[in-house]
Amino acid sequence: MHTVKVIASGLLLLAICLGVGRMLGGPGAIGASVLAFIVLWLFGAAANLWFGVARAGYPVADELPIFLAVFLIPVAVALYLRWKY
Repeated sequence: MHTVKVIASGLLLLAICLGVGRMLGGPGAIGASVLAFIVLWLFGAAANLWFGVARAGYPVADELPIFLAVFLIPVAVALYLRWKY
């Protein structure tokens, strides 16, 4: 359940980045918004990985597939939106 919440948080961050980009730069700013989101989300997903290893006590080998899913699903949506619009 935690993984679903983290992925949903990533999608929310994507919506915020796209909204801010549209307000500041218009529809043409989607590319910059997606790039900013990917950088921010990389740090967010890495923080989730660190929390799982350092605080929850999971080994890195167990957390790495979760990190990839948490990072790649919102990034795939972002790249799709960039391609589509």
